[in-house]
Amino acid sequence: MELKRIVADSILAAAADAVVAADNDGIIRIWNPGAERIFGHGAEEAIGQSLDLIIPERQRAVHWQGWHRVMETGNSRYGQGDLLSVPAIRKDGQRISVEFTIVPLKDEDGRMTGMAAILRDVTKRFDEMKALKKRLAEMEALARRAAND
Repeated sequence: MELKRIVADSILAAAADAVVAADNDGIIRIWNPGAERIFGHGAEEAIGQSLDLIIPERQRAVHWQGWHRVMETGNSRYGQGDLLSVPAIRKDGQRISVEFTIVPLKDEDGRMTGMAAILRDVTKRFDEMKALKKRLAEMEALARRAAND
């Protein structure tokens, strides 16, 4: 059991991705150095706070509706290993795009005790994709106009 703990602690400390875990009330209990780097909040600022810390205000109602449903039922509409994409918010107020997977946390009786997530900042890739799609749409519009002339 000691080796498991050493491995878990080492992964949490060294992961480039954010690892965030919250209890069934949505209060942050684990916040690794990757989360500090991505979201800008130190662990001492984040631990004990609501997940609202990183959820943009416009997404909060939908997030909490889904959160409470999962906490009550133990079932998520997202499968284990599904990669989800959502906006998030940094300490400085900057909106970022993150991809993440969720891990349900259950006690020995199978009851939900919270959720953990592994999150990655994909803002640069998202912005590049958006710019490419815009450029492609412009090129297609030019090609249609040229074909009609």
